[in-house]
Amino acid sequence: MPHPLIPAAALAVFALALPAAADTLVTRTVEGSFDEIAFAVENAILEKGLVIDSVSHVGDMLERTKADVGATATIFTKADVFQFCSATVSRKVMEADPMNIAFCPYGIYVYELPETPGQIGVAHREYPEGPMQEVQALLADIVETALK
Repeated sequence: MPHPLIPAAALAVFALALPAAADTLVTRTVEGSFDEIAFAVENAILEKGLVIDSVSHVGDMLERTKADVGATATIFTKADVFQFCSATVSRKVMEADPMNIAFCPYGIYVYELPETPGQIGVAHREYPEGPMQEVQALLADIVETALK
């Protein structure tokens, strides 16, 4: 049951504003060690003065639970998602459109596929035109810094 103070129509509008599941990713692939590249991404985020809210070890979780769900395939050798926000950038994009809340927190994905060992993918979502391009520029800068 919806919260009594939030009309159902408002919930429907908010649901429509949520990002699509098939968002486009901006991906860079580099040769190296997963642990070194993940560490470089973490440091690049911290060097921007940002606080990492969480690091999701998606690859470990998928591997640990594959038998539990009847799967046999290993999807990632390793895969982590770094989630964080920027108070300055988030405020700016949400002042422009409060529904930009749907994009927060921001994430950078670091992964290695079993079929391409030593090829590390570093990705982030591609954001819509307009105010969210500032977030995209921030993420691109973090990735560029990490991969120097």
